Amino acid sequence: MMGRMGSPARSPYCITKFGVEAFSDCLRYEMQPQGVMVSIVEPGNFIAGTNLYSPERIKAIADKMWDELPEIVRKDYGRKYFDEQVSKMESYCNSGSRDTSPVIESVAHALTATAPYTRYHPMDYYWWLRMQIMTHMPAAIADRLYVY
Repeated sequence: MMGRMGSPARSPYCITKFGVEAFSDCLRYEMQPQGVMVSIVEPGNFIAGTNLYSPERIKAIADKMWDELPEIVRKDYGRKYFDEQVSKMESYCNSGSRDTSPVIESVAHALTATAPYTRYHPMDYYWWLRMQIMTHMPAAIADRLYVY
């Protein structure tokens, strides 16, 4: 999902996902003449089901980031802005589905189906709708709804 739409404060993550999307699309085109199917699984927000970011881990990462920021960057952004971004990350990490079975089922189908789908979107309705809006509506409208 983050390979099809950007999100504030997630630039590095989105860059890697956009890269995977592009690579997978190109590989699908290149491998099709050999009869090889390439599928992309674009999960929604399942971070709460992964236990990758506990509140303690987010705080430790944030403290380290702040401590290592050059003074000029701290002044440019300010502690208030930084803390707001950390709070958004905490909220994001505590939201979403804890049940990762839709992702596992999508991967299993992509690997075992005779005719797998090109794209799988295991996600709840909120993220599916947001992805549709961010990728199909004019950017000025989509940005207004979800970014600003």
